[in-house]
Amino acid sequence: MAVLFHEPQRSDALHALAGKALHAPFLLDHEIANVAVKKTRGGQSRALIGDALREYLEHDIELHRSDVQAQYALAVRYGLSAYDAAYLWLAGVLQASLATFDAKLAKAAREHLAG
Repeated sequence: MAVLFHEPQRSDALHALAGKALHAPFLLDHEIANVAVKKTRGGQSRALIGDALREYLEHDIELHRSDVQAQYALAVRYGLSAYDAAYLWLAGVLQASLATFDAKLAKAAREHLAG
């Protein structure tokens, strides 16, 4: 999100993602659209939002269906939303790091992915 919508953490996000294969749960499409709607309602230019959505579609992101039972268990265990738990679940399945600026999700990822 930081990359697409030119948020303050954009350069950090670009650096963290450089050269990495991108994976996400299917809900990413919905989250991107939701952020775009919120930013539009907040007064951001529709042209900029349109550019961000086009850029998103150009990214090579492999989307995955999540295991809802595992997602639920992770959400309960770490006190996460089911949405955040989907990203944590996928990182665990892929044995990959999780790129996030959300402190609570990052803490859960450190604990969960450590073993």
